[in-house]
Amino acid sequence: MENRTDKNSYTILFAIAMVVVVGALLAFTASSLKPKISENMRIEKQQNILYAMGVNNNDEGSANFVATSEASELFSKYITKQEVIKDGNVSEDDQAYLIDLKKDKAAAGGDPSKRNLPLFIGEKDGQTYYVIPIYGKGLWDAIWGYVSVNEDMVIQGAYFDHKGETPGLGANIKERFFMDDFIGEHLLDANGNFKGVDVAKGNADPTNEDKTDNEVDAIAGATITGNGVSAMIKSDLKLYKPYFDNLKTK
Repeated sequence: MENRTDKNSYTILFAIAMVVVVGALLAFTASSLKPKISENMRIEKQQNILYAMGVNNNDEGSANFVATSEASELFSKYITKQEVIKDGNVSEDDQAYLIDLKKDKAAAGGDPSKRNLPLFIGEKDGQTYYVIPIYGKGLWDAIWGYVSVNEDMVIQGAYFDHKGETPGLGANIKERFFMDDFIGEHLLDANGNFKGVDVAKGNADPTNEDKTDNEVDAIAGATITGNGVSAMIKSDLKLYKPYFDNLKTK
């Protein structure tokens, strides 16, 4: 009996079989790698938080995390407390760093009172750091970061990252020359009102000596990404101001 392989039915059956086989292989691979991926994400978040409070392996010009093998130990050493703020209520949660800000923002539907706001309190060299995660939108996709402040909401360190900003332009938000500019910047104005920090094009203080002007110099050719950084700082960090107001009354 002749076995015809040039019929349309054969082609369709072959295609279906390949889809099933490839799909099963991809599903198996994804399932097998899921624990490893989750672990890598957990460690990366710890490295980001530590970086923002100055626990890193920076050399003279580049930004470097602590080693992956040391991240968990250093996180336990320097982060003394993790808290979650929701609708003015503060609770401790040692898994707060695993909160997905993107999903949490979406679930809140634009209502800040429904958001879970993680806060990481660290101690280093006798100083207390309050590290806050932020999330926003750049030119092409998501941008995010961690900003550490003192009790007066003066920035002590920052780490920014992105999903798909333009190399050499918007992608430079994760370069040390940009992140270091935020150190010492005041989030409040002279009257104690929250103002944030603008990534300003045409900044009158390009060497960033004035830390009370609520501005840092923009990255050339990356206006929209810079605006995204400014926006997420203002929208997310502002939500923590009542917490810091309460600190001063204790």
